[in-house]
Amino acid sequence: MSTSTSGDYVIRAIRPDDWPRVKELRLDALRDPIAHLAFLETYEEGAARADAFWQDRATGSGEGSTTARQFVAETPDGNWAGSVTVLIEEPGTKDWAGYPVECRQGHVVGVYVRPEHRGNGLIKALLDAGVEWARERGAERMRLLVHQDNERAQGAYRKAGFVPSGVAVPFVRDASQDELEFVLRWSS
Repeated sequence: MSTSTSGDYVIRAIRPDDWPRVKELRLDALRDPIAHLAFLETYEEGAARADAFWQDRATGSGEGSTTARQFVAETPDGNWAGSVTVLIEEPGTKDWAGYPVECRQGHVVGVYVRPEHRGNGLIKALLDAGVEWARERGAERMRLLVHQDNERAQGAYRKAGFVPSGVAVPFVRDASQDELEFVLRWSS
């Protein structure tokens, strides 16, 4: 099990038996005032999902998965302050939006930090854990998509070293709006 510490937080991969907490954190994220810009589902859609969905999600992105990994930041008292998930995308495939994947890469999704834990570098620590995991799996870069109007998130991603690639894709929930691709590259 890979864990790291960042200030008062322990950053670790979720375990399959964490599924109730995965569900709780996601539903809290979907209640955030800017959730409509940050997530592709609504609170009502998430709350309606059966427990089996959350169990599958925790298994599919938990310790032992080689294709996805969800990292959480745990406070000293065991509460979850935030989370990021990294999906591994393979060259020669198409991403969720139908665009070709040109290199092995990590795709960051589901980024959320509880409001009382924002502004202290926690997002960077979570992203760093995701980058380390993706690099261990041979990823050549990391990417994420962020809504054109989500300036808070764009600022956090820039602070973590991500830069706009120039690629924009229509926002799934409203094609008149765009999501911007941000990337983080490293030398091999």
